[in-house]
Amino acid sequence: MHHWFTHDIVDGGRLPLFLFFIGFIVGFVCTRISVRLIRAQVRWWFGNMSTGETHVHHMVFGVVLVLVSGVALIAVSLTGSQTTASVLACLFGVGAALVLDEFALIFYLRDVYWAEEGRASVDAVWAVLGATGMVLLGFRPLELFQTSIFAADASVAEIVVELVVAAASLGLAAIVLLKGKIWTGLIGIFAWPLLVVGAIRLARPGSPWARWRYTRRPTRMARAMNRERKLRRPPIRAKIYLQDLMAGRPDVPRAIVEAESVLDDVVHAAPAPDPASSISSRRGRSGTMVGLPFEGRSTMSSPRSGDPHD
Repeated sequence: MHHWFTHDIVDGGRLPLFLFFIGFIVGFVCTRISVRLIRAQVRWWFGNMSTGETHVHHMVFGVVLVLVSGVALIAVSLTGSQTTASVLACLFGVGAALVLDEFALIFYLRDVYWAEEGRASVDAVWAVLGATGMVLLGFRPLELFQTSIFAADASVAEIVVELVVAAASLGLAAIVLLKGKIWTGLIGIFAWPLLVVGAIRLARPGSPWARWRYTRRPTRMARAMNRERKLRRPPIRAKIYLQDLMAGRPDVPRAIVEAESVLDDVVHAAPAPDPASSISSRRGRSGTMVGLPFEGRSTMSSPRSGDPHD
């Protein structure tokens, strides 16, 4: 571990990224602990912050911290030491965690922190952690793209080809994400064959792609539904069995039957697009972001405005 940290992280110039990673984790964990304590109305903990009747979300502090540390990083990028960049990157990570912890609020434009749509924030955090972790392990995003093309001796043709390759990779990643395959898209950024496979294969039934392309093609939607159930069935059965095992009464037949009930609840086809609606005002099952984090399960109502938040 010491050799890896010294050779790959410090000597490899990844210390700022590593401290961003640590700051992001610490910031997210501390934020979640804080909001839980506030929601539980623990007397010795800080309460909600507000100015007048306006509740100040912790996202606001995150935006300020990201801007200040980001501008400082740019200012010292050529003249500062790795230590200075590492400290600023850590602060940037903390600020990014504060912002992404309320990603669902940004996306839905309404306070859904304690509603089921709020799980989109956790998905966004996991996505950042996964991508950052892969870079720390030595994987390179857009692996076919060579940053050396921006060298002074690079020809125009080389630059054009590399930019086209990068645009094609990002386009495939966008298609995969629209098909609801979040982890395939994120990992595929580092291993492009996954992007090709993910772009060709069927979309998940609750994804935006299925909403736009499958709702008028019932045969394809049925195939997507069957495939989704087939892929999700084994882990759901295993989860139910393990829960029963921990409770002291493992029952394989019950796990098999109960898994089908769970599948009925979590696997749904996306509804047809409604041109008159918008993402921010749409409620219920959706093929947009609602369908990606929790596969089309019905949403819960948002918390009352007076509920403790952060």
